[in-house]
Amino acid sequence: MKSAVETLSPTRAKLTVEVPFEELKPSLDAAYKKIAQQINVPGFRRGKVPPMVIDRQVGRGAVLDEAINSALPKLYVDALQANELEPLAQPEIDITRLEDNDTLEFTAEVDVRPEVELPDYQGLEVSVEDVAVTDEDVDAQVQNLRERFATLTEVERAAADGDFVTLDLVARKDGEVVEGAEVSGMSYQVGKGGMLDGLDEALTGLEPGADTTFSSQLVGGDAKGEDVEVEVKVTSVKEQELPELDDDFAQTASEFDTVDELRDDVRTRLANGKRLEQAAEARDAVLEKILDLVEVPLPEAVVDAELQARRDSVTQQLAFAGMTMEQYLDSEEQTVDEFEADLEKRVRDAVAAQFVLDQVAKKEEIAVNEGELQEHLMRRAQQSGQNPQEFIQHMLEHNHIPEMVAEVVRGKALALIVESATVTDASGNHVELKLLRPDGTIGDPADEAAADEAEQVDEAGEATEEKAEA
Repeated sequence: MKSAVETLSPTRAKLTVEVPFEELKPSLDAAYKKIAQQINVPGFRRGKVPPMVIDRQVGRGAVLDEAINSALPKLYVDALQANELEPLAQPEIDITRLEDNDTLEFTAEVDVRPEVELPDYQGLEVSVEDVAVTDEDVDAQVQNLRERFATLTEVERAAADGDFVTLDLVARKDGEVVEGAEVSGMSYQVGKGGMLDGLDEALTGLEPGADTTFSSQLVGGDAKGEDVEVEVKVTSVKEQELPELDDDFAQTASEFDTVDELRDDVRTRLANGKRLEQAAEARDAVLEKILDLVEVPLPEAVVDAELQARRDSVTQQLAFAGMTMEQYLDSEEQTVDEFEADLEKRVRDAVAAQFVLDQVAKKEEIAVNEGELQEHLMRRAQQSGQNPQEFIQHMLEHNHIPEMVAEVVRGKALALIVESATVTDASGNHVELKLLRPDGTIGDPADEAAADEAEQVDEAGEATEEKAEA
């Protein structure tokens, strides 16, 4: 078999493959056997019809079609491997020449992985935000904890800031009720905000059974931004009683004996979370810097497919949340064009990042072991809220494991680049990411060194076993 490649673009190639007829003989024999099982010819048992008779009965062309259709997938894959092409989508195949008992020629146009000329990705310099936990941050978390243990007591007095009220509300424009702007029996905390401008002021001072009217603007729906008259009625008022912030509360709400211990733990947890946010910011900054340093040609068919997949995912998530796309765009204060532009940029960056990280992984010879894959699958199952075993089974049945392996490889490639980067915070301090653990704590350098040494010993042992087996 002869094959040649014509580069149509940096991301698309055309294969021309010429196949001698002797290479089709196994497929032709199989085609005759298959057709012999499907036809009835007087004087011959089913499956025992000779090729010459089949040619007369159904035609040589039908046999050739069956043989070629059967042989093409392997011929195509062999040609890809011979020319070291990595396809990204299904090919467009055309039979360009068919000379019976002589030659088959076909072409295959396909999107292929582009060649990426990697920049120097060692020692990149990026900056991230400081990790700062203020007393106000701690106070807010402790206050949230107190509110979780608070009690609500119904009171016969006017509503005040911080009270929970049950209310009925309706918005009218030109005397007509605005569709979707009417609620009944809703619980709302006075002073919380985020619903309608003027609502908190209107509720303050209202006693149970009282109502009032105020002017405002709707924040969503078809009438978003338009002036409306809002009538609100309070049906009940409940006072929130917070537990005293003392050692008894600390013992009730946590595993600590004192408030000081509780606050120290809250501060530690906040710092751990902020370090993880800082690490994510560093990864994003490093990846963005790499993409700025390299030109990555993108196959439009791959981009279009990923765009549609992202759109479908957003639509599905909104449906689960009971929202329409219009409501979502209103909440994000985006137009359809702005949403599409933002989505396309993120998709193009994501596709480009995949090609770059795959190239880095190839250069660095990054591999994935079974433990790393298992850990990744468990994490993905947790993120999707699925049973781990069911998730893994689904991945296996639908042949998604290669995708999962690719995700792990790319993650390791990016981690390698980030670890070599010089990361500083806004205050100019060096940020050490190699010792950062998944829970946000900082590992001990001695422990990390011992772990690296143990890993090297394991790898050496595995290599020795493989050599012995060979």
